[in-house]
Amino acid sequence: MKILTGAQLKELDKYTIEHEPISSIDLMERAARALTDAITKRWSTDMSVIVFAGPGNNGGDALAVARMLAEQDYKVSVYLFNIHDKLSDECATNKQRLIEQNKITSFTEVTDNLEPPALNESSLVVDGLFGSGLNKPLTGGFAATVRYINQSTAQVVAIDIPSGLMCDDNTGNTAQSIISADVTLTIGQRKLCMYFDDTERYTGDVEVLDIGLSEEYIKTAVTKYTLVERSMITPLLRRRGNCVNKGTMGHGLLMAGSYGMAGAAVLSSEACLRSGIGKVTVVTPERNNDIIQIKVPEAIIAHNGDDYITNTVNPSQYDAIAAGPGIGQHESTASSLIDILRRADVPTVIDADAINIIANHKTWIQQLHSNTILTPHPKEFDRLTDSAGNGGFDRLFKATHMAKSIHSYIILKGHYSALCLPDGNVLFNSTGNSGMATAGSGDVLTGILLALLARGYTTFEAALVGMYIHGLAGDIAEKTVGKESLMAHDIINHLPEAFADLYNDNDDSARRS
Repeated sequence: MKILTGAQLKELDKYTIEHEPISSIDLMERAARALTDAITKRWSTDMSVIVFAGPGNNGGDALAVARMLAEQDYKVSVYLFNIHDKLSDECATNKQRLIEQNKITSFTEVTDNLEPPALNESSLVVDGLFGSGLNKPLTGGFAATVRYINQSTAQVVAIDIPSGLMCDDNTGNTAQSIISADVTLTIGQRKLCMYFDDTERYTGDVEVLDIGLSEEYIKTAVTKYTLVERSMITPLLRRRGNCVNKGTMGHGLLMAGSYGMAGAAVLSSEACLRSGIGKVTVVTPERNNDIIQIKVPEAIIAHNGDDYITNTVNPSQYDAIAAGPGIGQHESTASSLIDILRRADVPTVIDADAINIIANHKTWIQQLHSNTILTPHPKEFDRLTDSAGNGGFDRLFKATHMAKSIHSYIILKGHYSALCLPDGNVLFNSTGNSGMATAGSGDVLTGILLALLARGYTTFEAALVGMYIHGLAGDIAEKTVGKESLMAHDIINHLPEAFADLYNDNDDSARRS
């Protein structure tokens, strides 16, 4: 599914009005009806509704919602902010309709300072101050109003997007001047900012409302952002042939573990084996031998050093390589890593401490082979780029630039992990849950990616399928153990079900390998 930018969403509204055709005020009425239905399903008439409406079309939506809630016997008080004595045409029309209806409890047009209403746990604030067109942080009275709402115990539902939050880029925005909503009822589709971990906290529970915006416009729109859908994954699956053996199903080299971090090697190697690889050889310190041999007897162990990896390995006999989980950052390990990466002429995955090592040796990133997969979490990526961590959009911008620069694939991990492609496009993952925010989850992803690469998936296919199926296994696990109790091993345990689920989805489309 395409993810449109704020500018494109504005064009989508305009295109719908011109080509349905429908008047702007009637489209607003349609949106208000959908918003009202969603609100009445969640909150009863016992709630005291306080509507904060801005002077633009988001405010017009809010005024129309106030009128419709009043028709259903909700106690509604409205505060319309008209500081500059200038309302949009649609907002002015809905102001007049609301006054003529004469069913709301009170109506206050704010032209100077707000005398704030009392807000408590029985209050429902409808936030209609500003919509997706905002392009600078809120200041002055609007910022003060936002802070007042956020400090209250009221429940807050935001129309389309929380006021103060910008649709795309919130780099440099003021956190205290953004509504913290319990629920966001967004029109048409999630906004780009809703896919970033640092801004998602303002939206609360997001519900997407379909109001019949133009499918024709969406179909022809050009955007570099896409939400991965299940239908994109099933055609890429490779069905295991009948006459294969472990030698034809790929042999992967996994550089993982150090003394005290044997678990990373265990999780990665077991996930790799659960993802269909023929053989996996684990390069790990001798201290980890007994643990891995007992926990994952199917893995081949290549001892390398006592407490940490110290020696290089010839990568020529392997079909794919993955390096990083739990290896530490000792200089001997770093030297071994870069020697392997320089000599490798097979698909490669770089994760965890391997990323941290490269972050400490910045020139090494230019020595990586093209089509490498890097899987940093946000802090690892910040180290890699010497970034101060200026938010999700800024981090994504840098990741897309880096992916293009080194012609590789970067999976920027998060709730909606973002796969940055060498051509500058970005695929946001649609599977996974917050229970997967646990130690070892990334090690599992590395193992999955290694297996898919060794089996013959292209780098793009492995990155996309691996990211999706990792999240899918986590979603299946969450149904069994819940988010709070989910561990990395639960993801591995549910990989068989995740693979089976996808194969059953489109059995005829899976290619034989």
